[in-house]
Amino acid sequence: MTESTSTVAELLQSKFDHLTRAERQLSHSLMENYPVSGLGSITAVAKDAGVSTPTVARLVQKLGFKGFPSFQAALRKEVEATISDPIAKHDTWVDQAPGEHIVNKFADAVLENVRHSLGQLDIETFESACELLADTDKPLFIVGGRITRSLADYFFLHMQVLRKDVTHIQAISNAWPHYLLDIKKDDVVVIFDVRRYETSTLKLAEMAAEAGAKIVLFTDQWLSPIAKLADHTFSLKIVVPSAWDSSVTTLLLMETIIADVQQRTWPETRARMEELEVMFDKTRFFRKFT
Repeated sequence: MTESTSTVAELLQSKFDHLTRAERQLSHSLMENYPVSGLGSITAVAKDAGVSTPTVARLVQKLGFKGFPSFQAALRKEVEATISDPIAKHDTWVDQAPGEHIVNKFADAVLENVRHSLGQLDIETFESACELLADTDKPLFIVGGRITRSLADYFFLHMQVLRKDVTHIQAISNAWPHYLLDIKKDDVVVIFDVRRYETSTLKLAEMAAEAGAKIVLFTDQWLSPIAKLADHTFSLKIVVPSAWDSSVTTLLLMETIIADVQQRTWPETRARMEELEVMFDKTRFFRKFT
């Protein structure tokens, strides 16, 4: 791949405005079943997209690759990265680790993730997603996976204060059908799904999409398969020198969205907060120093 740390999907997105009509058609085709759609022969990739073989070669070069083989090598590395387990992630880091202290290395990686992710953030997508989440006429459902359920729980806690009709779907797949009974057309489903993408989460997204729900997806730089179903996708960089991926960038964006939704719903949100404080006082939930 190029010296850039960007994925092929990010490169396609960043170059999209400068592509020809045929190259844009090819770009859309590659993203339909990404990254598998780019792993066939060059003639097969061209045929699937309905373009010529030279178009494929030109697009690959515009993305910064020497040729189609190096383009596919980058895609294969992405496939390997998305299915790697914690031990494999740690072993890869150990081989490449410089000698600096872990605090500095980890902080540098996180800051780079933030810079990269915010640099790639589409403001129109951000605004549209916040508008959707702030629409109190649309019930909101929130779900995460084995690891990301903690993010889903955090997001749910705040959104439940900001607005009405918010449901936290349990991270247990056999309980999902009960929630899906209540999901209808134009409801909003927020899904957290990062690499080692969970099959059950994809199935839930498929069923929610079939019901006509709007999907807001928080994922990583390799893109969850749910991205092809999502109305709004936030692709965030999560790699750090650890056996585990980092949630810092996702949490940063999530808290920014919470702040935006709060502004949009403030009259209703303020009333809800005031009522909540009365309940806290009655139950003596928090200690008061008087």
